[in-house]
Amino acid sequence: MDKEVVILLNMGGPNDLSEVKVFLKNMFNDKYILPLKSAFLRSILAWFITAMRQKEASESYKALGGKSPIAGLSKSLCEKLNAAQNRFHFDFAMNYTPPFAKDVLARYKGAKKITFFPLYPHHSQTTVLSSLDDATAAAKMHEISGIKVIEPFYEDESFNKILINDIKKTCAENGFSPNDTHLIFSAHSLPVSIIKAGDLYEKHINAHVSLLSKSLDFKGIHLAYQSRLGPVEWLGPNISAVLEGLKGQNVLVYPISFCIDCSESDFELDIMFREHASKVGVAKYAVVKAPNDSDGFVDYIIQKCENSC
Repeated sequence: MDKEVVILLNMGGPNDLSEVKVFLKNMFNDKYILPLKSAFLRSILAWFITAMRQKEASESYKALGGKSPIAGLSKSLCEKLNAAQNRFHFDFAMNYTPPFAKDVLARYKGAKKITFFPLYPHHSQTTVLSSLDDATAAAKMHEISGIKVIEPFYEDESFNKILINDIKKTCAENGFSPNDTHLIFSAHSLPVSIIKAGDLYEKHINAHVSLLSKSLDFKGIHLAYQSRLGPVEWLGPNISAVLEGLKGQNVLVYPISFCIDCSESDFELDIMFREHASKVGVAKYAVVKAPNDSDGFVDYIIQKCENSC
């Protein structure tokens, strides 16, 4: 292939209900998600968590039409990227569900140059490092050399302009005034033990919220976390507690740790926490979409690759 190959990396999500078990099993078998020294013990724990979570997770995906939106949006994003320019060929690979990196990279066997673009604005071992380990192993398997990696981009002004414009647009579309609206940046939570071990995620999230807040004028701006699981200590405050403190207020939520909408944004934020907001007396509630396959995000990715590849 004459064009430079760029592979967008993400965690993935079930393409149908039959893949819910695959998704959960692969995710909890990930050494970066469950950092146990013993692979055997991790596999046992992954089996147990999968068995406990499969039914509940399947119900969540049923509410989204029986699948995660992440693969469809990623495919659309690549199609738009490939139609918009001629230098690069864009493709995508997922960590826990098809299309897997080992299968995607088979199409580029023996390539002398390839760029991995993890679609995570912030660095974490659970996202960026996990995806890169998987993709790099697949590249080695298929004798691909000359690997380039796009680094986390939460500080990029061009990327942040997309988020700021989307927040303002969604605010206006829902009839909210920033003067009487609270903005919540909701990030996927992580166990505190992972942060204490040196993970940069919380530091990057805090810095990102600070950067974005300088260009936004709301009645209140809050950082909250979602998607915690199990009895260990997780990053907080949880979004449920933040919502409980905003009775009678208008609330706009932005999924700050996601570039592509998934069950965490479309189900947790737009369905589950919408119901919670109503129960605790939030006046009005709206969720901003992630950049997804928008024209602005397409332009940003192309610009980023042109400057970095």
